[in-house]
Order: sequence, then structure tokens, then C-alpha cells
Amino acid sequence: MKHEQTGKPVPQDGVAGMVERVTFHNEETGFSVLRVKVQGKRDLVTLIGNVADVSAGEWVTAQGVWVQDRDHGLQLKSDFIKTSAPTSREGIEKYLGSGLIKGIGPVYARKLVERFDEGVFTIIDQFSARLEEVAGIGRERRLKIKSAWAEQKVIREIMVFLHSNGVSTSRAVRIYKTYGEAAIETVRANPYSLARDIHGIGFKTADTIAQKLGIPLDSIIRARAGVLHALVEAMDVGHCAQLRETLVGNAVALLGIDAPVVEESLERLLVDREVILDEGLIYLPSLHAAEVEIATRLCALAARPASYPDIDIEKAVVWVQEKTGKDLAGSQIDALANAIRSRVLVITGGPGVGKTTLVNSILLILRAKKIKCLLCAPTGRAAKRLGETTGLEAKTIHRLLEFQQAGGFARGPQRPLDCDLLVADETSMIDVPLLSKLLRALPENAHLILVGDVDQLPSVGPGAALGDIIRSGIVPVIRLTEIFRQAAGSRIITNAHRINSGGMPELDAGASSDFFFIEREEAEAIQTTIQDLVKSRIPKKLRCDPAHDIQVLCPMNRGSLGTRQMNILLQESLNPHRFGEPVVERFGTQFRLRDKVIQTRNNYDKDVFNGDIGRIVKLDEAEREAVIAFDGREVAYDFNELDEVPLAYAITIHKSQGSEFPAVVLPLAMQHYMLLQRNLLYTGLTRGKQFVVLVGQKKALATAIQNGRAAERHSALCDRLRARATGMPQPKHSSA
Repeated sequence: MKHEQTGKPVPQDGVAGMVERVTFHNEETGFSVLRVKVQGKRDLVTLIGNVADVSAGEWVTAQGVWVQDRDHGLQLKSDFIKTSAPTSREGIEKYLGSGLIKGIGPVYARKLVERFDEGVFTIIDQFSARLEEVAGIGRERRLKIKSAWAEQKVIREIMVFLHSNGVSTSRAVRIYKTYGEAAIETVRANPYSLARDIHGIGFKTADTIAQKLGIPLDSIIRARAGVLHALVEAMDVGHCAQLRETLVGNAVALLGIDAPVVEESLERLLVDREVILDEGLIYLPSLHAAEVEIATRLCALAARPASYPDIDIEKAVVWVQEKTGKDLAGSQIDALANAIRSRVLVITGGPGVGKTTLVNSILLILRAKKIKCLLCAPTGRAAKRLGETTGLEAKTIHRLLEFQQAGGFARGPQRPLDCDLLVADETSMIDVPLLSKLLRALPENAHLILVGDVDQLPSVGPGAALGDIIRSGIVPVIRLTEIFRQAAGSRIITNAHRINSGGMPELDAGASSDFFFIEREEAEAIQTTIQDLVKSRIPKKLRCDPAHDIQVLCPMNRGSLGTRQMNILLQESLNPHRFGEPVVERFGTQFRLRDKVIQTRNNYDKDVFNGDIGRIVKLDEAEREAVIAFDGREVAYDFNELDEVPLAYAITIHKSQGSEFPAVVLPLAMQHYMLLQRNLLYTGLTRGKQFVVLVGQKKALATAIQNGRAAERHSALCDRLRARATGMPQPKHSSA
């Protein structure tokens, strides 16, 4: 070790002792602050340095230099900390009671040590049946302890391996669950498999490991991984494919190597069918197959007439109006007639234009004719709302298609859905892969109605399927535009339509309005105003729960007005830590009881899906689990899985798609310049049912409204649909 200012060597000192307390441990970097009991010293010694993993009770040895910290006193700053299993009764009890092993907390740790003394590790490892000699430990708890012990041994080896290669250790549990005991062997053989297989580990992290393991920068294995990563990155921002030259350029920039190596790796990927070239676009095989599937099945549907029983439209309209007590407008009557004549139909339009009334009328008429109808939507919230508005059962697409724990869907061509008509709502949110799976499960003689607002943001996943279907012209499209009288009284709805048409909203609002714009210029003033609105002003006005009923929607994650910073502020305002309650720190976030969280990816094992919002109801430090309630259903998460469920007091507008909230608050500032788009603002605004407040700069509001050009998405779906419909052999690519 060298002196930080002089650069000269500093004499080393060392300590050895038992870890009394882990004051701080950063799972990402390994940086730790430990309080250590050293023989011969009355007071605990503070040890700081990097260690892959550490628990109270372990024995540590360290070399370093003593530094005097102004706030924390004398500390040993170490370049090297080595840990080993505890051997003393005191150390073993602390170690077992630290929460490291599921099923053992402080109480059972004490009982185990009292019963088995220093031999307890051998008992757990080799003679676990004897654990049942301890009061309170039955077969179920004994098996849990045995399993957790074996898992921890492997995980700690993985942690040390990753840490020695300069990599974050927080993903070790997930790596172990993916690869099992072959984890280290797998990573050594091809570290880039981590980026492909492990959620949360990106290409750069895998590349860091590869460099440590000696893989050359210009190797073909690295170039292949870089090309695939560049293609996945394109998919993550909505593209189904990439232009060849764009893909090569992105991979060259990512890898920092010459283009010929990238070109060679791309050719090998094409030969091995790991990517597919179609009319100048490079696809991942699954996305190419999904586009072809959609085009084939939709065109086959559109080519056939409806097969409903004979229905007298005029009599049906009179009947349904009497049944619902609602008069249908001329556009709705035309749409209803079109629905009954069509095998497949798209219904689109903004808020307040009568989509719900039209769909309900269609369903009432067809169900009266004994037509079997199924309803679905892409998210749990959207499905719940569809069920409430129709009075019928509606499911998420994943549940409708019966997702299997082992992967894939139970419903498909061999076991299609049991229906004559399938109605899918919020279809602007459905990405290309999911739409292909839905169409595969549709019975050959069934009908299909796709309902959605094409002017909202496209799906978070790849493609802009609803927009492509509409633009292709191969499917009948009903676009409702008339705002009905009841909806016309809402400033939320009228301003949403003004914004969608490129006009500024009406900002002069009376006290009874449901839409407000509060002008603030500085980011700090915007933050303060939003905190006040969410904590006090809106709950007082609407008499609502601030955490449950009010949703802050941000254009982006980063920045002082992004979701990350706003969640920190709102968590402190709405759910401050209460003395004595457990707190879990993971992935840079502090999780507390009652925190509002959002699932950020589909987790089929837990039956929880991207966009589901829940509340933390339990933090079990002994079991190292958080229990989260989603619509009354409780789901357990290991502490190392909490990166899947970040705080949700503020979420991005993208994540809010398909959901509605009683009240919505949107910060708007020029710091969001790259994402200030009309469809983003329109989508955020239409998430509010009763109350919407925009807080920020008028310039940012105007910029978003003026920017009506949506980001292009590379896809050939629109042209593929047209080509299939006309019998042309190959499509040309397009951007949606």
C-alpha cells in the first residue's frame, strides 16, 4: 500500500479476530465496514476494505494501514481481507444467527450451539437428520436448513470467484440458481453467457470477466457476443430487427475493434442461424418467426368472412340500447355493424370516445346469440378494468394462454382457446412476440377484435404491432373520434385530445377542474411541489390514500426529476422508517414495510408480471425474504431478487401503460428533453381517472406537444402483412 499523497510505501499492520458486527457491506462492490473483536484489545476494531461476502461470527485476517477518520475514529484500511468459518461457540452462534442460512435465526442458532457445540457445522453438513433433536426443528425446517447450507457453500465460492475478477457479487444467488454447481465452470468456458442468461448482468460486466480470464479483445467469441448484445439492445428499445450496417456499426463502437472482425462474426452467426437476414434487416430468430406468424395468421383471418348467426343490425341496436339505457351514436352503430360482419376488427380511439360502450354492446348482442366470448389484456390492471367495465371475466394474456413454469404456453395450435370470439384490450401495449403467441392459440373458426389507442406509446417490448396492423390496411379499422357529452365535461379528456392533435391544453382551471398545471422552473421547486401534492393537497381534496391512489409518472428514470430520485423523496414523505422495524438495503435501495413496489419483468415462476404494483407486507430477516402483496395475493422474494421490484411511488410513463390511477402527477422539465414527446405526454395524461396535475416548465410542455414524431422502430411487419395479403413473395423493411 502507498501513501495517497506522497506515493511512498506505508508500513503494513495486521489484525485477526471475530466479526462482531457488519456495519456496512455493499454487495455491488464488496466494500465493507466491519467491527472486529481482536484478542488483547478491549474495544472493537474498525476494519474497512473489500470482501466478497462476510457475516457476523466469521474469523477475519487483514493487512493494512491505520487511518484516523474525523467522524469514526481509528480504522484499519486494508487491501486484503480473508474470511474463514468461525470456530468458537460465540462466533458460530453469531454466524448462524446472522440470517445467512434460511431457517436459522438468533433463537435457533443458540439452541443448535447449545445442543451440538462446535460440531454443529458437521451435523448440518453430514448428519442433518440429527437437527430434529432440537426443539422446534421438524422435518420441513431441517430440510430447509440443509438445502440453504449447501447452497451457501457454492454461492460463497461463486462470490469469491466473481469478486476476484473485479465483478459485482450481488448476482451470485441468481447465477447459482441458473447454472447450479457448474456456475464457475460455465463462466470460465464462456463468460458472455452471463449477459445472455442472467437478468441484471449486462454485456459490459460479462466482458470485464472475459478480460480477466484472458479472452482477447479481437476474438471471434467476443465479437459474436458483441453483435448479439447490440441486437438485444436494439430489441430493448423497441426494434424487432436492425439494418445490417447499423448493427455492425453499433457492435464496432461497443467492442472497440475493427469492422472486419465484426463482419466475420456476423457471417458465422448467420451460418449458425443464431441471427437471420431478411431484406437487409438482421433478426433474432424468435422475433423473425413472431413477425411471420402474425402476418400469416392475421391475413388468413382477414381473408374469411364472419360466421356469426344471422343478426338484424337495426333490431339488435334497438335491443341493446334498451338493455343498457345508452343511445349509440351513428359512428358506434356503423362500428357495431362492421364488427358483426368481420372475422377480425380493430377498434381504436382516445379517451371518452365510446370504445367501452361499443365493446359492451357488441358483447351483449353476440352473447345473446350464444357466441362464446373470451376477454384478455396485457397487464393485470388492464384485465381487471376490462372485467369491471364489461361485467365478464377478463384475464391477462399470460394467464389466458396458461403459461407453464417450465416455459412456453399450454395454449397453442394443438390446444387452442375455447371461444368463438376473442376480445383483446389495450393492444397498443402488446408486443410482437406476445401477439404471435395469442394468434397461435386462436381457434381456426374464431373471430378477433383488437381494442386500443394507437396514439399512445407503443409496447415496451419490440415492435409497434397495433400501429403496423392499422397501417397495413389488411384489417377493417374503426377509429372513434367523437367525444361524448359526459366525457366532454372532463378537462383530462378534452386536454388529452387537444394535446394529441398538437394543441396546448387549457391551463386556466377553476377549483372544480380535474386538470391542473402548476408552473415551476427549478427542479428543486418541482420536487417540493410534488411532495406537497402527494402527501397533503391531493389526499385532502380527494380524500384518498396518497400511496395507493396517487401515482407520480416521470418521463425517465434518471435525473433529479426521474423515478429514482423522486422515489427516495416520496418514500421519506409517505413511508418514513419506524423505529424497531426491519429495513433491507439491496441494489442501492432501502426497502421498508408498506413500501409500494413495481414488478419490472415477467416472472413466470412467481406468476407476477411486468407492471404489477404491490406493497411490502413482511421483511423476514431470518428467512431473508420479503413478502409482497399483489392485489391481495402474497408472493415471497429472496432479498437478492429485490432488483425485480424497485420502489413505485414514482414510475415511468412507459411502465404505467395499461393502468389507470385515481390521481396522476407528472413532472415536466427540459432535463427530460430527449423524451419529451407528444405520445409520451398523452399516455401519461390519460392514466388519470379523476385528477391530473402537471408540475413544471411551460417550455417543456410546449416542447413535448410540438414533438409529434414518435421514435422509429425497425420492423417488417406492416410490409409483411401487405405482402401476405397480396400474395407477394417477400416484404421490404419499414420503420414504424
